[in-house]
Formats: sequence, structure tokens, C-alpha cells
Amino acid sequence: MMLLLLMVAAAAATLRLCPLARAQPLCRTHTVRTGKVFHTRQRIQGDRLYFSSMTTRLIKHPCKKNVALYLGRQVFLTTDNFESSLLPFSIPTSMQVGTPKVTSAHFAGPVLLLVLNQKVYIYDYEVNSWNASVGIKHPVSHLSGDNCCYSEHPSCMDISNSVFAYLHGDQVSEANIYFSDSCGYTFQKFAYERQAELAGSLGGVFYFHSLSQVGLLLIDQGKAMFCYSHHPVNHSFGLPFDYNGTLDILITPGQKGILIFWFEKSLLVSWNAGQLVDPVEVKEGRQIVYSSLSEAKVTIHTVAANENELAVLTQENHLYYGNLGVLSRSLVKFADQNIWSQEAALMFTNVGMLEILTPLPDSVFLAFDFQKCPVNIQAILMDPKLQVDVCKVELLQGEFENKMYTIDMNSALELTALMIPRPGMSPVPLVMVSNPHSLGLQAVIYEDGYTYDGNTKHRLNISLMQQHHWGRADPNFTSSIRRPTMSTITVDIANKEISCVDLKPLTALVSVGCDLEKKIVIQNEITACYNGILDPVALQDNYSYVIERDAYDPNFRGQKATRDLVVHYHYEQLGCPHLVYYDTPWKPVVELWRGGKFKEVVEAEYVLLEVNGLFTYTYSLTAGTAFCTAQPQNWTTILEHAGDKGLFAWDRENYVSCHTDDNKAPLRWPDVPYQILGGPTDNKVVFDQRNGMYIFFLSIVDPHYSYCRLETSFSVYVYGAFPMSVIPQESTVFLLTGAILLTVWLAYILPKLLSTEKGLRLKGFWVRLYGRCRQSCACWQGRR
Repeated sequence: MMLLLLMVAAAAATLRLCPLARAQPLCRTHTVRTGKVFHTRQRIQGDRLYFSSMTTRLIKHPCKKNVALYLGRQVFLTTDNFESSLLPFSIPTSMQVGTPKVTSAHFAGPVLLLVLNQKVYIYDYEVNSWNASVGIKHPVSHLSGDNCCYSEHPSCMDISNSVFAYLHGDQVSEANIYFSDSCGYTFQKFAYERQAELAGSLGGVFYFHSLSQVGLLLIDQGKAMFCYSHHPVNHSFGLPFDYNGTLDILITPGQKGILIFWFEKSLLVSWNAGQLVDPVEVKEGRQIVYSSLSEAKVTIHTVAANENELAVLTQENHLYYGNLGVLSRSLVKFADQNIWSQEAALMFTNVGMLEILTPLPDSVFLAFDFQKCPVNIQAILMDPKLQVDVCKVELLQGEFENKMYTIDMNSALELTALMIPRPGMSPVPLVMVSNPHSLGLQAVIYEDGYTYDGNTKHRLNISLMQQHHWGRADPNFTSSIRRPTMSTITVDIANKEISCVDLKPLTALVSVGCDLEKKIVIQNEITACYNGILDPVALQDNYSYVIERDAYDPNFRGQKATRDLVVHYHYEQLGCPHLVYYDTPWKPVVELWRGGKFKEVVEAEYVLLEVNGLFTYTYSLTAGTAFCTAQPQNWTTILEHAGDKGLFAWDRENYVSCHTDDNKAPLRWPDVPYQILGGPTDNKVVFDQRNGMYIFFLSIVDPHYSYCRLETSFSVYVYGAFPMSVIPQESTVFLLTGAILLTVWLAYILPKLLSTEKGLRLKGFWVRLYGRCRQSCACWQGRR
């Protein structure tokens, strides 16, 4: 009987324990403690930094995943994702910062930027060095910037190098805004067009690379809105939204244009670089319980986000989670757990892996330990109490994911993606570009076979082209074709379930700009070496030649020089010169190559300049015969306004065609040489009567051919010209004409003179003289 009672009691205890065993905590804490086995004396060098806000921030480097900065009562910088104990971050006293209060921080490429006491300081954590920024003349409080992690392409590097510095709360019309393209080492005053006309206070300055726009956040009477810098969105403002409190603005990684606005009582999100800003809803299952987080009556402590996920920790020990997918702006609340503290911060360590980090002081050592509480999002979402729908898609993949591409003028890009839905599901894939003003797309989806499990595979073919060349958009909608721009392309699932944690959107960065693999080459089939005029061995042996003083001008004004010029020929760069007959109008054949492959013969407009100042050539057309409607540009006018561009200043950025309405200069001198080759005219180079070497610089100036500055240098040898006569041409013509007339007159008059008496006597005289000469010659030959 006693044994039976014990068994019943054990069973009851088991039943009581089962619900507790099934209750899974959000996370299990562990403490990181390193380097404290032996008691060693530690010292903090310099002034200890602290954050100005009562809430914490944790800033992760988007590209270097183990580098992060913790901002709170203490500041910590880690290069191993807080996997070791750390001393509080400090700045050397030699920097003389005064109050070491951090108001803003930003990772710019390989360095960390901090605003301390309204000045910007740079810390290079790789070499442990500090510097003060140069160029800022006014107080600043905030920094803004972005980091590009797609590639080491110059356009991507420019994103990481770009930083704004400004004073939050300044009147916009009078605000001093500074911009740096050198990772914050040097700043210049930033001039925003129409800034003096704007009203309100400055809430932020941001470079939205996803839209290729600089955006200013204007705050006025409890409302805020963005204004933008370039056509076409500079003609209007973004839609206004409520601005209560001082919003912290987080630009999510990936250049997709996603912004997160938050402070203690509000959370807002924008998916299009601030043009539309919406509150974030809170869901339970399929039901929306709060249309915004502020209705939940919670106090937000800190926020974390990566490319696709968002997490919020409140002072009420609530943890919220949501994805940043297309058409998704809701959060779910996880089960409560005692996870909040004043020093707690959030960070995503990987996709679906969130970590709650809390610094722990040590009573013996100065170095702080770190309490970590890792949250497996996917495991939490499987809790039936959350009523989360199952993900409708098994696979979404594309080879273009996390890559960077370039689309130059008149170029296109083809991408493909593969989607495999769950059986019986019909998800809708969406293809979007962040900058539709610049990049146009066309997508086609079709069934492409079956998996081994019988699931249907769906193939998505995506065609991308510059919006201007699609011909579908109104000119008032498209960006200026002359300005290089950027855009991201994203493939995602519409209304994707929050359970699709591992199903990341496919994103690639597209630069609508210069394709660095392009170059131009001058066709050189007939060379002076091939025809034996020049010896290639001699050209390679420090060959030099002399340009006579009458043929060149070192100032490129067409004036004669005072002395001859000795030119050393660079065979490695120029090779054998092209052979041209002086009396035949000529123009070079320009070829476009990409990645070592020939693409086409260039028909765009280009210009030539002899690099040594030779002016013994002109052009076959004049402004009038080229049918210019405005006065064409020429090298003289270009060089007068070259400034810092130097000698070769004529390019696609300053070229204006004389055949378009954009050129307002009246045609006053139609007889001047037309110095542009290619394009709609058949203009050619005409050489003077001079043999010798010419080294030309060639630049493609047509702004609609390529975003690249396509330039090259090549050499030409002109032959076949006879030496110039020392007698003036007019005298030669006069003497020759006189001689011809005299010959004709003698041919006419001599026969008449010989038939007269005097003519007969003159004829006899010459006959006798001829006879005496013959006798004298015969005698002289006999004596020999």
C-alpha cells in the first residue's frame, strides 16, 4: 500500500513538472570572461568615453561582422564580437577633447568616427591610432553614412567613404552641413540647393545611395518630411509623418533604402528612403492587435536590425521581432522573460540569431565581462502559441545574390532566379528596384521542371536596363541621363510569412555608370614600321625627334615657339605610329573593347589634341559646313576654362553639341574649323605640307555614349610632303606664268623675224659662228 501511494505521488509530481519542462525560455544566458586568470594590474589610458543617451546602442560594422561598438554608460569597441572581456573605450588625453561624451558614431570603411564635444575624431582600430578630422569649422552633433559590402568596385568604395556631419536641431536654412569622401579624414562645406528656402529644423542629412539622392529631414510643428537633392524627386517632398521626440534613424545595411525611426515611444519604418514612412504594427497570429507600437504602451529601450530583420527590446521585458521583407511591416511579441536591464543591448549575430548583450563590471579587474543571451528566432517562431503560418516557399535562390553589377549607357543586364514553393502553395514573387527613376526592369516567370519530390520549379528571368532607354517612362519621371546613379534589385515573396527566417530576399547592387572594363583602341593596320619608313628597333632605343619652332606652341594657342623641341618617343605606350599620307583627309578608326574583347567601332563624337602643341593640321569642316545651329566649342575656349582639369579638359561632362537646343551660343563665326570628329558629321583631319611625327590625345565627348571617361593616346607619322619652297608662292606663279607667255610669244615672233633682211643676217651670223666652233673642236682633238 505504501509503495502504491509513493507511485501515485511520483506520477502527480511528474504531471506538475511537465508544463514547466515544456515552457522554453527565450534564451539561456552565459558570461564571457577572458584574460582574468592571473591578477594583473590594468590601466585605462586616456579619457573614458560615455554615451549621451540614457538608452543603449550597439552599432555593428555591416561588412566586418566581428567589429562592433557598444554605446551606453560605458563604451566598448570589439573586433571579436564581444567574445572577450574588454576595457572601457577611451581616447588619449593628448587629443584634448574636453568632455568625452559621445553623441554619434559611425563605421566608415576601415575606421570608426566619433562625435565628441561637437567635434569629429577618427579611430583606426587596425593600427590603434587617433586623428582629428580636418575642415569642420562649426559645431556638429551627428554623423551619417553607409557601407557597401558587395565588392571593391570604386562605386562601392565611394559609398563607404562618404560621410555627413551636421548639428541636429539647427534651422535648416542656416544649418552648416559638412561632407567627406575620405572616410571622415577631411570635410568640406556641403552646398544644398534651395537650402535657404527651406523651413523648419534639421533632423538629419543622409546620402540615400539606393536612390542616388541626398535627403534632408525637415522638422516643423510636430511633423517631419524629407526633401531630396536631384531630379526628379527634388520637385516635391516626401509625405509628412508624426515626429514626437527625437527620433534615432537607422539605415539598414544593403543599400535597399530601408530606414528605421525610433525613440522610446515610437517605431516607424520606410522602405523607399523616406518618401513614405509608416508605423510598425503588432500582430498576434493573423490578427493586428496594435496598429503601431506606441499603442502597446511600452517604452522602447533599444532596437537592432540587419539586412532583413528587426528586433525591439522594451523596458517591460518584451521582445518583438519582425522581418523587413516586401509588404511586411509588422512585429510579433515573444514570450516574456526577465531580459531587460539598463545596460542591455541587441545585436544580430547571423540570420535568425539575435543576441541580448549586457556588460558586467568586475569588482577586481577594470575589464568588463559580457553576459550574452542568444535567441534562436526560428526555434521561437515554431511555438504553436504564436500562431505563425508556415513558410510557403522552400527555396529562393539566384546567382546574383550579394553581387554588384554595372550597366553603362545603352547596356543591359540579364538575371535569373529560382523559386520552389511548398506543395499546394502559390506564393507571388516580386521583383523591385530601389531607384525606378534610373533603372527599369522587366520580369517573366515560367515553370521550369520539377524537383525529385514533385514540386514545381519556377524560373524568373529579369531584364534590367537604364530607365531612359526603356522608352516607357515619362521624362519627368526619369533621372538625368548624364548623372551616374545606383539602385538595388531585390527579389522577394509578397506578404512573406514571418516564419521564413532563412529565406532571405535576393539582393544585388547595380551601378548605372562607368563600366571599368571598357577601353578604346585606335585601329592601326598600316604602320610606318610595316612600310619600312621607321625602324621598330630604333624606336625602342631611346628614339627622339625634333619639332621645329615654327610648327608648335607650348601654350596650345597656335603661336610659334621660340626654340625647337626635342621629343622622346615612348614606344611601350605608343607602339609603331600609324602611317598617313599628308594630302589625304584622315580620321582615326576608334574601337571599343571590353574585357579584352572587341565590341564595336565607335561612331560617337570625339576630339583630338596633339600633345606637344603641334598646330600644323586643321579640319575639313567648318562650323557652317558642319550645319551647326550654335557656335561650336573648341580647344581654345575649353582650355581657357580648364582650371584644375589641366590640359586634357575636354570630356563628356563639359561637352555641348552645336546641333542641339541645349547650346545657346549664337553662331557668330561660321568659318572657324569644326574640331569635333565622329557623330553626325564626316569631319576629318587635314595635315599641312609637313612630314613627321604627331602624338594625339583622343577623348570621347559624347555624353550619351558611356559614363566612362574614354581616352587614349596614339601616334601618327605623316609622309609624302615635299619640302616647302623658299620662294614665295606668289612669286613662283608670277615667274612661271611670265616664262610661259614669253615662250609662246617667241614661238610666234621668231619665224616672222627670220624671213626679213635682218633675220637673214642674224641667221648667217649664227651659222658662221657654229662652223668656227666645229673647226676649233676638231683641231683640239687632233693635237691630243
